[in-house]
Amino acid sequence: MNPPVYAPQALKFTFVHASGPGGQHVNKTSTAVELKVVLSALDIPAELARRLRTQQKNRINKDGELVIQADQYRSQLSNRKDAISRFEQMLAQASIRPKQRIATRPSKAAKTKRMNSKTQRGKTKINRQKPTVD
Repeated sequence: MNPPVYAPQALKFTFVHASGPGGQHVNKTSTAVELKVVLSALDIPAELARRLRTQQKNRINKDGELVIQADQYRSQLSNRKDAISRFEQMLAQASIRPKQRIATRPSKAAKTKRMNSKTQRGKTKINRQKPTVD
């Protein structure tokens, strides 16, 4: 994998109390990590930044920071590594360029086949109806 493309000053770590199991330990220590990535400080191509903003729009705050919360583990270090790896996964996902769609039209034979099948289906439904009294 390529080396990270972000500058250390683009990452802001905040440690908060985690919720969930852990007993008294959870009440005494701030193990959960909130990683804020300043997107404007990242040294990435504009196209990659645009795709990242589009894919992660629900995680970006008003200040243009991508917010990632990690509280899966009981240690700060593990949660910090988890947050960084999740950010790297987001970058990797955004780096995948979507396939260019090529507009195509159905052939004349395909249109004829479709219309014939619709006509046949209509005839089948008409044959199922009760006969009219004339």
